[in-house]
Amino acid sequence: MRNNIDYMGLLDKLTKKREEQQEKVQAREEEFLSLIRVYLQAAVAAEPKLGIANINMLPDLRDFKRALKVPTQGRLGIGEKAAAKKLLNSQYGLNEAFCKDLDKSINRMCHKQTDVQAYFFCFQNFTNDLLTVLTNQLQWKLRIPSFFRKLIRSSINDAVNDIMTKNDWSAPDVFQACQRIRKNVGKMGVSQKWMADYAFPILMIAKGSKVTN
Repeated sequence: MRNNIDYMGLLDKLTKKREEQQEKVQAREEEFLSLIRVYLQAAVAAEPKLGIANINMLPDLRDFKRALKVPTQGRLGIGEKAAAKKLLNSQYGLNEAFCKDLDKSINRMCHKQTDVQAYFFCFQNFTNDLLTVLTNQLQWKLRIPSFFRKLIRSSINDAVNDIMTKNDWSAPDVFQACQRIRKNVGKMGVSQKWMADYAFPILMIAKGSKVTN
């Protein structure tokens, strides 16, 4: 009986440890996605033609600005955008080209204030579908040890290419998700490379690994 109690106690500890690790992973994923939202909201605020001056319209940007005490530079969004870009580069390895593609997607879709929420909605749906399909397609490849970074990146690149070009999917729900991704990519105007660069940090975080070397 004593051994059984000890065994059950060990199982409880292991279960608790796994749950804590999963919570940490989820927190890191949300931290990254929140920073992406901050950048998008800052880029929207910095765009003169949209005329957004009320930071309460952009809650992630508001919280970011207050937490890091980012000063306003001329107009809302400029200093905050630069601060978010710096963190995306230093923490997640996302370069200037990645951010420029986001800027282009905003300019492409947002011509007036009423377009902004539609853009955010489009981006969120795109993100959800992209991660769902990549997780489904990569499966065992996501268990590749993290030090095989080039192999992981190559696998993500191949999976993104399949999403954008492959039409003979065995699972109807995956095919439908790919169709939605293609539609939203057409609206945003982002490249396959940008899609892979965007997915890589999230999938590395899901593995419990560092994103940058």
